[in-house]
Amino acid sequence: MNAKLKEFFRAQLSAFVGGLSDFGIYTFCYKVLSISPAFSNVISGSLGAIVNFVINRYWSFNNTSTPLGKQLGKFVIVVAGSILLKSLGIYLLDDKLHLHPLLSKVIVEIIVSLGFNYTLQRFWVFKK
Repeated sequence: MNAKLKEFFRAQLSAFVGGLSDFGIYTFCYKVLSISPAFSNVISGSLGAIVNFVINRYWSFNNTSTPLGKQLGKFVIVVAGSILLKSLGIYLLDDKLHLHPLLSKVIVEIIVSLGFNYTLQRFWVFKK
């Protein structure tokens, strides 16, 4: 398999694992620890992003030569931008175009994950 394609699939798997971590932690915080949904989302999103970062640094993009702090700073900017784009996209599709909320989330997640997150992680955050 082409090295670039392999890297792409690894990054997608990393995003999936980060998303599963996010959802599992959210559910645990909200249901078991009785933390508010909003704060549970902050905790789970932060921890899911850490999982995604570690997998990407050491496996997906295999770039440990760039200083950790430099990559982490860039990664935080990408995650913040991603959250903003996803929130705006869901708002537009759900509130303005009246698509089903879950369909809106799926559409936006795919577009932002492939068009924004992967591109910036590949060519900026984890660039060799």
